[in-house]
Formats: sequence, C-alpha cells, structure tokens
Amino acid sequence: MSTAFVVGNGTSRKPISLESLKQYGPIYACNAVYRDFRPDYLVAVDAKMVMEICKTGWQKHNKVYTNHNKQLNDIQGLNILNPSKGWSSGPTALDLASDHGHDPIYLLGFDFKGTTGTGKGDDKVNNLYAGTFNYKREHDPATYFGNWERQVGIICQRNHRKRYIRVVAEGDKFLPGSLKNFTNLSHITIEDFQKIFG
Repeated sequence: MSTAFVVGNGTSRKPISLESLKQYGPIYACNAVYRDFRPDYLVAVDAKMVMEICKTGWQKHNKVYTNHNKQLNDIQGLNILNPSKGWSSGPTALDLASDHGHDPIYLLGFDFKGTTGTGKGDDKVNNLYAGTFNYKREHDPATYFGNWERQVGIICQRNHRKRYIRVVAEGDKFLPGSLKNFTNLSHITIEDFQKIFG
C-alpha cells in the first residue's frame, strides 16, 4: 500500500505546493493542471479539454487518461478508460488512484461548494482556472456538486477498506450530506496536511 494524492481544482488547494508532494507518492490531477504542473497521471474527460491538452502534444510524453470519444480517435498517446463511467474528471481520477491500489489517498481541491461557501444557489464557480480557456468565468454560478458527491460516494463504498482523506481549508465544515455516512472518508485541514507533507 502506498500514499497517493488526487488533485481537484477547487481553490482551497492553492496554498499547497504540488511539486513538494512528488517525493511522497504519485499525483493524479485533472484538466488544466498540466498548464503549470506535471502530475504522474492527468485525467480529463471533457472533449474540449482533451483537445486543448493534445494540441500541445503533452500526451506524447505524459500519462493522460480520458473516456472514449470519436473526436479523439486519431490522437496518439491517450490512455482510454475502459469501461468509461461517464463521470467527472475529479472522481474519475480518484477511481483510477483507487484501482491502482493506493492507500491512503489524499483528496486536494475537492471543495464541492462554490466560493461563497454556502453550498446553495448563490455560490460562484470554485475553480483555480476559472476565467481561462475552456472554463467558466469567475462570477458564473457554481457547478452543481451532486454528481461529484454521488461518484465519490460510490468510490468510498466500493473501496470501504481504503482510507480517503480530504484536505480542507481551516474552518471549512461543508460536506455534502451523503458523504458524511462513510467512515473511510475523513478530513484534515491544510495546516495539518502541511505538517505531514511539509
């Protein structure tokens, strides 16, 4: 069993140096992370995002995982997930790390809620890449987190012996209701995380 880190792009992970984590275990990351960091595994399931990545040739020298899509048939160097679950990138990356046998798995930037922190209709998009190509604008409504909640729950349930540790900002008490039922999903603050992996 070995430690792994699954990196979503919620703004809570901003204080964490991803580069410093490489010595502790493989990093599974999503979408535009490739623009400023080289994870061990990059997961992107949105076809537009995959096309952006492939236009740079990044997939020729790095591991990129995606779902089958006819638009991508002629692109070399992609790892096609089989079967495709039709999930979002973050949960897909978490599932991949789980399938690779890692334990514990730390979840970074899995904020679920928008930047206003209410988890309600007034939330704004919570993504470090908001306002950039292929992303919503900073003031757009937050993405509905129900799919992420359901997909992460399926992973926790299926891998009930694995430890999933979600890293959250100090004072962040928000967690979608159904995820509170999983004893193998715990939470630590960024400060405590940095004490372990400083």
